[in-house]
Amino acid sequence: MTPVAILVGLMNAFFLWALEAATQARIEHSFLLYLLPFAGLVLVFIYRQWGSVSERGNNLIIEQVHNSDQKIPFRMSVFVLLATVVTHLFGGSAGREGTAVQIGGAVSAWFSRVFHLDDSDHRSILVAGIAAGFGSVFGTPFAGAIFAVEVLAVGRIKYQALLPALIAAILADVVCSAVGAHHTHYNIGFAEFNTLFQNPISIDFILTGKILVAGVLFGLAGLLFSELTAGLKIFFTRWLRNPYTIVFVGGVLIILLATLIGNHDYLGLGVYPSREGGVSITSAFEVGGAEWNSWIIKLLLTAITLAAGFKGGEVTPLFFIGATLGNFLAWLFGAPVELFAALGFLAVFAAAANTPLACIIMGVELFGADHLIYFALVCFIAYYASGHSGIYGSQKIAVAKRLYPYQPERIAETLGQVMSSKKKDKD
Repeated sequence: MTPVAILVGLMNAFFLWALEAATQARIEHSFLLYLLPFAGLVLVFIYRQWGSVSERGNNLIIEQVHNSDQKIPFRMSVFVLLATVVTHLFGGSAGREGTAVQIGGAVSAWFSRVFHLDDSDHRSILVAGIAAGFGSVFGTPFAGAIFAVEVLAVGRIKYQALLPALIAAILADVVCSAVGAHHTHYNIGFAEFNTLFQNPISIDFILTGKILVAGVLFGLAGLLFSELTAGLKIFFTRWLRNPYTIVFVGGVLIILLATLIGNHDYLGLGVYPSREGGVSITSAFEVGGAEWNSWIIKLLLTAITLAAGFKGGEVTPLFFIGATLGNFLAWLFGAPVELFAALGFLAVFAAAANTPLACIIMGVELFGADHLIYFALVCFIAYYASGHSGIYGSQKIAVAKRLYPYQPERIAETLGQVMSSKKKDKD
C-alpha cells in the first residue's frame, strides 16, 4: 500500500504542476484555443494506436473492482496525464479528478500484477489507488477514502476496504503536498446564531427551507450534466460515427461557443479567474461573482468536451457549475452567497457522482465543520433528486433510491435504445 500511495502522490504532484503550467500558457497565448480540434485528432490517434482499453477511463477502474477480466495497463496513467494536460493547454473544459483516479487505478493494478495479489487483495489495492488519486489531487484524503468505497455502487459501501483506502489517501496527500503541490483553500465567512424559545439552536428554519429547495435544483443540475454528456456521446456516435470527426467537430463547437460568449472564463478548470472580473469557482463565493447563466455555459462546454473525446475529469467542472448556480440562487432567495456557493459546490457533485457521504466529508475538509448540518441536508436532497443518473456508467445500483413520485431513471440509456431501434428499422 505504501509504495502505491507514494508513487500516486508523486505523479499527481507532477500532474498538478503540469496542469497549472498548461493553464497559464493558454491564458497568455489565447490563440492556442484555435488549435484545439487538431490537438483532439492527435489524442484520438494516440489512444487508438496504443491506448488499448485505456480509453474507458474511470469506468475501467470501477469494472476491475467489480471483477472484470480486462487488465488495466500501466501506460493508462501516462496517457491520461498527458492527454489531460493537452486538453487544458488548448482550451478544453474539463477537470482533473478523472485523471487522478486513473493514475491511482493504473499504478495500483501494476503493483498488483508485480506482487501476484489474489482477487480480494487486488480489489482492495485498486480501491486504495482510487482513494490515493482523489485524495491527493484535491487535498482531501478523508473524502478520497470515502469516495473510493462509495463510488463503486449506489447505496452500498464495503467498509472492509475503507481503512486501506484511508491510509493510502493520507499518505498520497502528504507526499503530494511535501513536494510542493498546492491545493485551493476556500473560506465561508458567514456565521449565524439562532435561538428558539430564547435558547440557542443549531439551524435557521427559514434558511433551511431555502436550502432544501436549492438541494433539489442542485440535484437537477447534476442530472442534466450526466444526461447531457451521455446523450451527446450517443448523438455524436450515431451521426458522426468516426472518432476523428467527432473530436474535431467537438473542438470547433467549443471555439464557436467561446467566441460567442466573448471571453475564455469557461475554458479549462476555472478554479481561478483568467482575467480581471472573470467568472470562476473562487469568484462564485463573492457577491456578483457569477452571471445567472454561468452554470449553464460551463455545463454545456464541459459536456461537449468530454463527449467529443477530450480527456480530463468531471468533478472540477461540477464544482464550477454548483458554485455558480449557488451564487445565483443566493441572489434569488436572499441567502448568504458564500454558503450557497459552497452548498452548490458539494451538492451538484454529490448528485452527478452518487457520492453524498464523500461530498459531506469534503465539505468539512474544504470549508470547515460549522455548517455540517447544511452540507448533509443539501447533499442527500441532491442525491435523491438526481435519480439513478450518474457520470460513471459502470457504477452499479446496489440499493435503488426511493423518492416518489419523482424518480428519474437513466434517460440517456433510454435515448440510446430508441436511436438504436430506429436505426435497425431504417436498415
